[in-house]
Parts: sequence; structure tokens; C-alpha cells
Amino acid sequence: MQNLFTYPLKLEDMSQSTQKYRLIATAENLEYISNIMQLPVKRFEAEINVKLHTKEHIIDVLGTIDADVEHTSVISLKNFLRNYKTDFTLCFDTKMTAQEQQKLDLDIEADVPDILEDGKIDLAAIAMEQLALVLDDFPRQEGEVFSFASEFDEETTRASNPFSVLEKLKK
Repeated sequence: MQNLFTYPLKLEDMSQSTQKYRLIATAENLEYISNIMQLPVKRFEAEINVKLHTKEHIIDVLGTIDADVEHTSVISLKNFLRNYKTDFTLCFDTKMTAQEQQKLDLDIEADVPDILEDGKIDLAAIAMEQLALVLDDFPRQEGEVFSFASEFDEETTRASNPFSVLEKLKK
């Protein structure tokens, strides 16, 4: 499948001043994003700021995602639209390779920069990833509550328990 929503940014095109980007998905882009997310995405926008720190070999990427996604409630099985608005901050190392990163003895909670692959980053891919990270695993409409009522009372459950026979032998 051809990537229809992409915004590659090469290292040599970046500057030390903050560059601002606004990504707005077209209808064709939304179809592609929906296919990737496996959910109907009705609107997708991202505002992303990119700043290169040449001396530290770091790229800071800060942004906001604003998207409308259609979900099916796990409780009522009805479709509904949910808005996701989330901020994110990422950091890319322009010099480090994957092999060098693996050799580092890092604490599991250390904030390790991502690796710049092929000298570029794809702002659209970053934005889609950030949306995917905040999607609900078990979506439900506002106010919906799951309630379960057992069809068996405690006595019926105890009587149908296969270990109840062992309980009688014990007496």
C-alpha cells in the first residue's frame, strides 16, 4: 500500500530556529489513515514545531494532534464520534545509530532519544503514531457503564461446582 499521508523532513532542511508545520488530512489522506488505524478517522490535524540543536545533535519535535475518530461502543455496540486532542514531545538524536544505542547501559526509565533514520523524519507518521498511542482500547460513550447480573444465585453456583462432590467426601 502506498503511503498517502507523508511529510518527510530532511536533516539538511532543518534550522536552529523553530520551524512550524500544520498538517491537515484530505479525504484521500483520511481514507489511508483510517486503513492504518483500522478505525474510521473523520478529521485529522497536527501542529508540529521542529527545532534542530546542532551542537547537541538533537532534534526536538513538539506538537498537538487534533482528530475525530469513529468508535463502536463495547457496551452498546453503537457507533459514536470521539475527539482526541493530545500534545506530544519527541527528541531525535542525529548522530547515534541503533547499534550504538543498544550498547548503551541505560536505565529502563531513562529518556532515550529516538534515532534519525536515513537523515529524515516523517512528521505525518509521527502524528499518526501519537494518535494511535492515545486511542481507547475499550471505547464507550460518555456515561455508559457496564453492569453484569449473573443468571445464577450463589446456591446454584455452589451446587453446579464440580468440586462440591469432593466437599461431601470430606465430611
